[in-house]
Amino acid sequence: MVTTDELALEIASLKRRVDSSESVLSIQKLKARYAELVDQRFSKGAVVDAATLATITDNFAALFTPEGTWDGGPGVGVSRGRVEIAKKLRDTTFTFSRHFFLNPRIEVVGDAAKARWDLLSPCRRGESESYWMCGFEDDEYQRIDGEWLHHSMKLTTVFMTPPGEGWSKIFV
Repeated sequence: MVTTDELALEIASLKRRVDSSESVLSIQKLKARYAELVDQRFSKGAVVDAATLATITDNFAALFTPEGTWDGGPGVGVSRGRVEIAKKLRDTTFTFSRHFFLNPRIEVVGDAAKARWDLLSPCRRGESESYWMCGFEDDEYQRIDGEWLHHSMKLTTVFMTPPGEGWSKIFV
């Protein structure tokens, strides 16, 4: 016969597993929103108007903790805090991007989590410089008042090459 203490332990274990599973799903949803907002900065091959861009980048920055860090790598730089992150995203060098985050490896421990996401992104500078960008993002997350937020994001670009050249310029 199962004792009350054994049932309590089993229920506690099930609660941890459910919380972990729900956390992973929430983090996946957060990253999808992240990609959606990054790409909404562009419409029909151009940056959206200034007011729309400000709203999008403020919403993007709100996906981070107040002291969060966004690290776009050596070519783009690091921004800390929501105000700097929003400002960095308004100062885009692209006129188009579409971010595809793949193969999430998410580890949740209580109210903290880490993940690595593979990234594939067609993007464009100006009116004619098209590229394939491939890399990965290493993220740290915090759960604050029941909501998962980015605490940090670091992009590592593996390659960025025009579509017709293949993958001849591999960085990592």
